[in-house]
Parts: sequence; C-alpha cells; structure tokens
Amino acid sequence: MKLGKVEFCHFLQIVALFLCLSGMNQAELSRSRSKPYFQSGRTRTKRSWVWNQFFVLEEYMGTDPLYVGKLHSDVDKGDGSIKYILSGEGASSIFIIDENTGDIHATKRLDREEQAYYTLRAQALDRLTNKPVEPESEFVIKIQDINDNEPKFLDGPYTAGVPEMSPVGTSVVQVTATDADDPTYGNSARVVYSILQGQPYFSVEPKTGVIKTALPNMDREAKDQYLLVIQAKDMVGQNGGLSGTTSVTVTLTDVNDNPPRFPRRSYQYNVPESLPVASVVARIKAADADVGPNAEMEYKIVDGDGLGVFKISVDKDTQEGIITIQKELDFEAKTSYTLRIEAANMHVDPRFLSLGPFSDMTTVKIIVEDVDEPPVFTSRLYSMVVSEAAKVGTIIGTVAAHDPDASNSPVRYSIDRNTDLERYFNIDANSGVITTAKTLDRETNAVHNITVLAMESQNPAQIGRGYVAITILDINDNAPEFAMEYETTVCENAQPGQVIQKISAIDKDDPPNGHQFYFSLTAEAANNHNFTLQDNKDNTATVLTRRNGFRRQEQSVFYLPIYIVDSGSPSLSSTNTLTIRVCDCDAEGIAQTCNAEAYILPAGLSTGALIAILACVLTLLVLVLLIVTMRRRKKEPLIFDEERDIRENIVRYDDEGGGEEDTEAFDMAALRNLNIIRDTKTRRDVTPEIQFLSRPTFKSIPDNVIFREFIWERLKEADVDPCAPPYDSLQTYAFEGNGSVAESLSSLDSISSNSDQNYDYLSDWGPRFKRLADMYGTGPDCLYS
Repeated sequence: MKLGKVEFCHFLQIVALFLCLSGMNQAELSRSRSKPYFQSGRTRTKRSWVWNQFFVLEEYMGTDPLYVGKLHSDVDKGDGSIKYILSGEGASSIFIIDENTGDIHATKRLDREEQAYYTLRAQALDRLTNKPVEPESEFVIKIQDINDNEPKFLDGPYTAGVPEMSPVGTSVVQVTATDADDPTYGNSARVVYSILQGQPYFSVEPKTGVIKTALPNMDREAKDQYLLVIQAKDMVGQNGGLSGTTSVTVTLTDVNDNPPRFPRRSYQYNVPESLPVASVVARIKAADADVGPNAEMEYKIVDGDGLGVFKISVDKDTQEGIITIQKELDFEAKTSYTLRIEAANMHVDPRFLSLGPFSDMTTVKIIVEDVDEPPVFTSRLYSMVVSEAAKVGTIIGTVAAHDPDASNSPVRYSIDRNTDLERYFNIDANSGVITTAKTLDRETNAVHNITVLAMESQNPAQIGRGYVAITILDINDNAPEFAMEYETTVCENAQPGQVIQKISAIDKDDPPNGHQFYFSLTAEAANNHNFTLQDNKDNTATVLTRRNGFRRQEQSVFYLPIYIVDSGSPSLSSTNTLTIRVCDCDAEGIAQTCNAEAYILPAGLSTGALIAILACVLTLLVLVLLIVTMRRRKKEPLIFDEERDIRENIVRYDDEGGGEEDTEAFDMAALRNLNIIRDTKTRRDVTPEIQFLSRPTFKSIPDNVIFREFIWERLKEADVDPCAPPYDSLQTYAFEGNGSVAESLSSLDSISSNSDQNYDYLSDWGPRFKRLADMYGTGPDCLYS
C-alpha cells in the first residue's frame, strides 16, 4: 500500500512521538540505578533520580503545548510535599514544568535551524521548607529535525566557459547547493543534482554537481552561448524531498578552427600617377570566422611585378591588408602592376590542421592613370659659381626642365622673386640661361639660393621648381684696415724703444691662401723723432718710442699714420691713423691721467678752490632763476582772468544770431574781407570795444600780403609783449580766400562793408527771421540805420 504525501508526514510525526515517549521513559528515576549522594551531617544516602536528554520535534503546529518529558523523584510519595522547578535556557518562556507532577511542555514552535538544543537545570524542593530534597541536575532538550529547508545555491547564478570543439566529458564548472537541515539525521540534507535545461549539450554529476560537455564538436561560430538550469533536491532525490534551482551560462570560447579566406580571387584598383609616396592604394581583407588572436593575420606580397613599388602591411584593429606606394608612379614608364598577395593566420592550432591550410591567396591588379604633371628639372639642385667682378649680363649657367607627359609641352622659365628680392639675376624664359642683372658683392652675400620656376606653355598652372645655389667668387676689392679702434697712450717717463701698442689688421676679402698684411709708416711720418713701427711678419706690428721726455703741456696728442698693404692680386693698401695720448703714469707704467688742461690752471689754485668757485656759480644761477620765477608769478593776474580766456581763437556766442557782437577776444574785422587791412593796432590781451557807429579806416592791398602782414604783426606783438603767456599758444585764423564773384557770403562782412543789398524781404519770411530783419533791414526800427 503506497502512502501519499500527507500520510507520509503523519507517519513521520508518529515516529517522532514514539521516540519522545521512549526518551521520557528513560528519564524516569530508579533507585537501583542511582548514584550515591552525600549530604552534610547525615548518613550517606543514594542519589534518588537521574535522566538522559529529552527530544522534541521541531515545527510543531498543534494548538496545545507539546509534551516533552517528565521529571520524578523517589522522594516524591505523591502526597504533594515535593515541588519541581526548572531553570536555564528557555525556562518559563519556552519550556514550562508542572511543579506537582514534573511534566515538561514546550509552549512555542521550535526551529532546529535557529537552535539545535537547550540546556536546562531541574531541582526538587520540599514544599514546606522550600529546601532541595535532591541536588540540582542539568539536562538537555534536543530539537529533532524534520525536512523543512530546501537546498540553496549560495554562489549562483553561475557563468563559465569551455573551448569550442571540446571532447565529450570536458569539465565546465562545479555547482554546489547547501541544505540547512541536520545532515546527521535522516536524509533531509542529502542532496542530488540534475539538469533541467541544457540537454543534450551538457550533463551534471548527481553527487558532485560537476557540469560536463555531453556532445562533441560544439562550434562557437554556430552557437556561442548556452543557458543551463541545474536542480538540487534533498531526501536523496526521493518523492517528498525539497529542491532548489540555479542557472549556469556557458560560453564557448574561440579556438583557431577556421582558416582565412579571401572573398574574391582577384581585385583591381585605379590610382593616379601623381599619388605621393606612402599613400594608401587599397585595403583588402581575408575573412576569418574566428575572433581575437585566432583571427590575427599577416599579409605579404609573394609574387608580381610590383614587389619594389608597393608594400603591404596589416591594420592591427581591423586585420586588413593595407597596400601603399613605395616609389613614385609614372604612367609614361608603366601603366599597370600585378601583385600576388597571401594572407595567413599568425597563431595556428595543430589540433585543427586537418581542416585545411590556414592561408589563402588573391591577385591584385593596380592600373596607373595618367595625369598632367608639372615640368621636371634635370637636377634637383644646380650649383653655379660667378666672380663678384662679373659685369651685368654675364652668363652664370643654364637650367633645363621638360614636360614628363606624352604631350611634351614646351617649357618657359622664370625666377621666383621671393628668393631674389634684390633682382641680382635674370633668366632667359626659353633657354633657361641665368645671367647677372646687378653688380655682385661677395662681402654682402657670398651665396645666393634662388628658385627657378618652369611652366608648361599649354597649361601655365603646371609649375615645376628647381633650386640653384650661386656661389660668388672673391676678388681683392677691399683694402685692409685696423682690426679695432685703438686707444694708445704713452707715459711721460717712457724710455726710447719702449713698446706702447701692438696693432693688427682685417680685410673683408677672403683669399684662398689667407691674408698676409705688411705694415709701415707713411713717407711723411717715416722720419719722425717720436715713434717708430716694427712689422712682426705675422699680420701684426709693434709701435715703439724713439725718445723720452714726453710732456703733456707741450703736446698731449700725437697722430701716427700707418700704411697697411695686403697680399692680394692686385694688392690694396690703406693708411690708418693711430692716435697716441701722452699720460701721467705711476711707477708701474699705468696711466693715471691724460688731461692736458690741468697744467694750464694757475699754480696757486687748488682743487678745493675750484670746487668752491663752481659751487658759488651754481648758487647764483639758482637765485636768478628763483627771482625770474617770482616776478612772472606776480604778473599772472594781468594775463589770466577767470571770466575770459586769453586765446584769440575762442569766440563765445550767447544767442543764436549774435554774430560779431559776441567777439570778445579780438577784432576780426581784418578777416572779414581780404581787400582791406587795419591801420590801428590793439593789444592782444585787451578786449577791443566794438564801435557800431564809427568804422575804422582800411586800405586795399593784395590778398596774400594782407594775410601775411596780419600774421606778422600778431607775431611781433607777442614777441615784444612782456605780459604775453609764458608758453606756446596756438593762434587759429579763418581764411576764406578771394576771387568769388559773389564775394563773401558771411554775415561778418555785412556790418563793415558798404553793401547796397536790400534785406527788407527778410521781414516777409515769418517770425523765425525777425531778428535778421531787424539787424539788416532798412526800416525805421533798424538798429544800424
């Protein structure tokens, strides 16, 4: 008869209850098996009660307290004189005891996984005296396990990898499940493993949990990842056991089991012949289903007519073969190239050599396209020489260039003037002959580097460049001269034959064998009695004294002309003057002072007296300056006035139509008409009074004379006026000119001229022109009538 799941659980509970009763029976006391017990002051007695450990079933779900066991002492006669007490772990809170009968009950549901056993102490007391009739004893209540915990994968979910193409039985990963139930009691913690998902590719060992491959030749390129579900079940996998699951992700790792293959057996590319060296011509790639290092390839050109013209390298990121140019292409020389290229894996796995060779071949054809190229010079650099004495138009050399295209277009030449800014050279546009255009000077520029341009006649945009280095050959065209400015001195106490100066010479020329200079005194100085010259034959000369007794008061400076000749062909010479000062020297011959004026001073005048005289002169000068400054400051109120400005070009207007009534700085009558001039003069710092009824007398003179004399008068007034401003003052005068048929149109002329023009019509223009009508009209209200 088969038991159902519910019936099986009830059966387990009955078995557990039977075991508990058996433990209780073992705990009942028996005098015959008790150990002796000694009590002080009494005769020896035997221990009256002992017990073993109790057992109680976990996870009790009943409503009544669970009976655990019974305590009983032989001293207890059943008359109620003995009471039992309980202490220790869980006493009173979990476990209670009937003090009369000694029955122990559990009042709460117990969980073995939280606490597997409890240690308690029991004692029998005399109810009247409350004294122990038995010594306190310790016992254990052990929680009996039931299968109430399922297995768990504490490290899940799992990820693992296994190489593709692995043989059957290759270990992948081990999974482990734990069960919290008691492994020492029953089969509650005995786990077995099984695979729920992932078959038929993988299997799992039931006892160890090791996952292994179950199929051979699993290909990563077909499927690279598998998801497995592993189950762990307790009770040795029997019905009624609890189970737990976990997932395992298995990835197939790559191995080099796929050789590279070119998608095409041949390729063709077109490139222009003007493509620079190192430019990329093409990119080709062999397909490889593997990844990572197993897909790394190397490319090489194994055959073809472009071995020296092209090269191939690998792009580490894309594993492409990059074809680049090594030499310049020339359509006129060769129009196409053929290359045989091989691609091979760098890391070959010997286990898969049977799958075929891990390399492949393809053909690449490169077609060179013709382009219009610029002219090409026969040489990259031309070196030419010319003498600096060459005349203008001298031929220096010739450059040549040609059109490399099949059309062979004629070429015209020119010089890039950015490289010949001074235009020293010319070039014949047709022949390429370079000639001098200016006189050359090696000392200014010894080498000229110029660029020659060659342009196609049919296509001037195509320009080739050639480089010419022109070296200027030296001629002896510079005379020698002193190497430096010499400061030569001779002591007053110098002796005859004493060396006072060593001189040398320089020459801007550059002779092939170096310089050789010859020194001598000029003819007029050769017989002087003061100094002589000695040529040292090493491009230096020495100046020596001929006598002694030099005195500054007699002659403080000597001029010695020295004649220098170089070794050029023809030789050049120059005369250089050496200035020699006579100085007072100390005992060691070191010059102290070379000033000859000190001897001119009177003998009785010391240095202190000279300083005193200079101090007095400076003091007098300071006093004079102070006096002049004070006088000028006292006169300042005569010049400056807070209410008006002294500058004659400032005119202030207080209303719209004031005109000449507002002129305060000066009388502008002389500027109103170029044909009149003033007879009277007024001070420039005094405001002229305007007389309306009387006019000054003027006389007519030429225009330019009027203006020039007016400015000149103003200038003289400013020069002689002691009260003029002590600074430069800018005077501005308006000059209208003359020659106009209508003469001046300014209103400044209306008051000082005898114009017959009638302005009465201004009164008809409205109130805006009333002021002008009053000023210039002829009515009875006119101000100037």
